[in-house]
Amino acid sequence: MTRQTVDEMLARARARLERLSPAAALAAMEDGAFLVDVRRAEQVTDDGRIPGAVEISLNVLEWRLDPDSRARLADGPALEDVVIVLCDEGYCSSLAASRLRDLGFGRATDVEGGFQAWRAQGQPVDGVEAP
Repeated sequence: MTRQTVDEMLARARARLERLSPAAALAAMEDGAFLVDVRRAEQVTDDGRIPGAVEISLNVLEWRLDPDSRARLADGPALEDVVIVLCDEGYCSSLAASRLRDLGFGRATDVEGGFQAWRAQGQPVDGVEAP
């Protein structure tokens, strides 16, 4: 097996995705896309929640979304749905979205720049006063 650096893994994952800007992700949500926020609980508490996002810990993401998993969310997305993953800065979300593609979510993607870009570009956030 050939070793890859994390940067190579990230580049390979992103090559599979049509990544979205925060504004495009919000528009996709308004059209029915399923936004998954995989930030740590402390980050959500400190920085706020995205209205309409489903918060799923990164370590159980695949089990909560896989249609064949007994741990699947009851109202999880179908394989043909747009699934958008968002992390804090847009790195682990790319890897996670690529793994969701491996599970059959052919329209899985992520948000460029993650939550930090989301907030910086003025997209809606609940639970924290604006800076």
